[in-house]
Amino acid sequence: MLDYIDREYSPSEKDLICEYYLEPNGVSLEKAAQQVAAESSIGTWTTISTMSPEIAKKLRPSVFSLDRKKNLIKIAYDQDLFEQGNIPQIYSAVAGNIFGMNLVNNLRLEDITFPKSIVKSFKGPAFGIPGIRKLTRVKKRPLIGTIVKPKVGLDEAGHAKVAYESWMGGLDVVKDDENLTSMRFNKFEDRILRTLEMRDRAELETGEKKIYMPNVTADTDTMVKRAEFVKENGGEYIMIDILTAGWSSLQTLRDMDMGMVIHAHRAMHAALTRDHRHGISMMTLAKTARLIGVDQLHIGTAVGKMDGSASEITDIEKEIEKDIIHQDMSRRMLDQEWLGMKPTLAVCSGGLHGGMLPKLMKIMGNDIVAQFGGGCHWHPRGPRYGAKGIRQALDATMEGVSLKTAAKSHPELSEMISKFGVLP
Repeated sequence: MLDYIDREYSPSEKDLICEYYLEPNGVSLEKAAQQVAAESSIGTWTTISTMSPEIAKKLRPSVFSLDRKKNLIKIAYDQDLFEQGNIPQIYSAVAGNIFGMNLVNNLRLEDITFPKSIVKSFKGPAFGIPGIRKLTRVKKRPLIGTIVKPKVGLDEAGHAKVAYESWMGGLDVVKDDENLTSMRFNKFEDRILRTLEMRDRAELETGEKKIYMPNVTADTDTMVKRAEFVKENGGEYIMIDILTAGWSSLQTLRDMDMGMVIHAHRAMHAALTRDHRHGISMMTLAKTARLIGVDQLHIGTAVGKMDGSASEITDIEKEIEKDIIHQDMSRRMLDQEWLGMKPTLAVCSGGLHGGMLPKLMKIMGNDIVAQFGGGCHWHPRGPRYGAKGIRQALDATMEGVSLKTAAKSHPELSEMISKFGVLP
């Protein structure tokens, strides 16, 4: 069997680098690492007669780093092992059969660094942060938005009314929830027409740009038709559940170059990311989504209801804000460019209310979309008033005024603080 351990190997710009957390099952870390490297590339569980010296020399990956204390390994793969522009093939290799091997108790793909050739084979975001700021005419502050609640159950007119009231309260963005597509009680086409009509009305009445993000998630053919329908009727955004739809569906949508911002929801990610000993990190998924070309991506909140530490989420945000070439191998905080590829805008959502905004912005900065579901729709007089409290909290934070001070002259903010408090 080939020896894949090579601590003297120095990765080149032609290598794809993977970092794994690895817990062996009854064998040494080295032996388990050998098998991971073999199974994810040219090898298998035993010596094979069909392995030529030429293949072994050219395509043998190198395990060039093993950290026994942290159970971390790094493997360098030659770029020729991968088809350019094909994320499913890349994942089938470096995140495929290796998770089911007997020699492994737990395995987590912590990070992936793509070589220049692979980066160049993808389009990346069409808009990114600069394009979104230009479209929304919001230059410095975070974008604020909501998700129509209840998630499902409203008819098309009810959905559009909730959107309108939220925009009128001062929010920039309204989006569908991840499991709202086209139901008997809420058909996709009618919902889009009614909600876009309310968007236009809110823009006229407020003088502000308003954004609606319809969820087009479906089988690929249906998804494309829905995206085209949104475009034909004046929509500027589409939303896709990138993991449940799949990388190839996302790439199909991006490669169509429809001139609409792609908002990526990460539904199902915790099945891969939540166990910090097994699966795939959110960092890896975020890099992949940006490479394919999402303009906005849910990454968590650090202060809300969803799993994800502040440090992990900040790492993801900082990573997707950077442009990349293959330079530095440091964990998480890679000092890289993506060859001029535009940065993806981080979306924070999950258990947020306006009292969390100062801390959220301190952690995440201003290049975010902060989305409030129940944190907007809790108000007994309706979404407009919940939205007003959020907008007042944002304005106060941008002006450097404490929320409790601002609440003295802003009744909706005062009501929100009475309901939820202010995060210290």
